[in-house]
Amino acid sequence: MHGLHLTAELYECSCDPRLLADVGALRELCLAICAEPGLTPVGLVFHQFGSELAPAGATGAVILAESHLAVHTWPEMKAVTLDLYVCNFSQDNSTAARKACQRLIGAFVPGRLVRRELERGVPDIAGVLLPSVGSD
Repeated sequence: MHGLHLTAELYECSCDPRLLADVGALRELCLAICAEPGLTPVGLVFHQFGSELAPAGATGAVILAESHLAVHTWPEMKAVTLDLYVCNFSQDNSTAARKACQRLIGAFVPGRLVRRELERGVPDIAGVLLPSVGSD
């Protein structure tokens, strides 16, 4: 379960407005972004909010052989949230994840952004996994 989890909140996006409002444009972007660094889509779900005449954002998830990408848009706020997690079980996918995340951020052209990286599945510094709350 060792992997890299990237998240970003994008504000003041000055991209093509279709990327924020149109589920088809968002789906196409996400699939292209995943393909370029070699991430492998194995399933996807995208949902359009609002209506065809009055779109109100979109949300989408691409399930990857390496894990997942989730994107949520708020066109009225010109904002986007991104969540990309890759596991590094059989190979290190961290570089591919960082490239995909950077390209996705670049596509939305944010005026401001907050990015985070979390390495997951790594034991604490003592080398022992701590029990979760409520476990025996």
